[in-house]
Amino acid sequence: MKTKLIPFAVAVLIAVISMSSCKKEHNTAPVQFLLTDKPAIYDSVNVHIVAMAVQINHDTAAWIPINTKDSIYNLLDLKNGITTLIAQDTVPAGVLQQVRFILGSDNSVVVGGISYPLQTPSAESSGLKVKIGKVLAETMNTFTLDFDASLSINYQNGVYKLSPVIQMR
Repeated sequence: MKTKLIPFAVAVLIAVISMSSCKKEHNTAPVQFLLTDKPAIYDSVNVHIVAMAVQINHDTAAWIPINTKDSIYNLLDLKNGITTLIAQDTVPAGVLQQVRFILGSDNSVVVGGISYPLQTPSAESSGLKVKIGKVLAETMNTFTLDFDASLSINYQNGVYKLSPVIQMR
């Protein structure tokens, strides 16, 4: 009887090991970022977004790059509920603490039909950071970032500067 029990126990052990090795952990979460804008008094506000990265949990040393559409966006085309997809990727599961925008050098503001360069201090190197603080679900996590152009552009000493005011909706 003992000899029949040993092969049965081995078969059960193999079945348990096989079943447990087939389980997949859901340790990632899909995310997408949309951009929109509140109305402003300018003819156009063109912002060149080159890249984006996210910070998960409280790991301040690790910025995770996400697939970003390197493009110039006229923020004023994105008002009254209109959005555009700027980035989408899969990131580690956890709490999305921050998102960082890296801007290119092709930023401008058009006032009275005349285009002016839009200075972006530190946005081209260290990036613009937006705090999120949301737990990521296993299903698509969509974040709409509302770029307030009217509050973000300052005119000082003959120069237009971008000091972004971005809120998550």
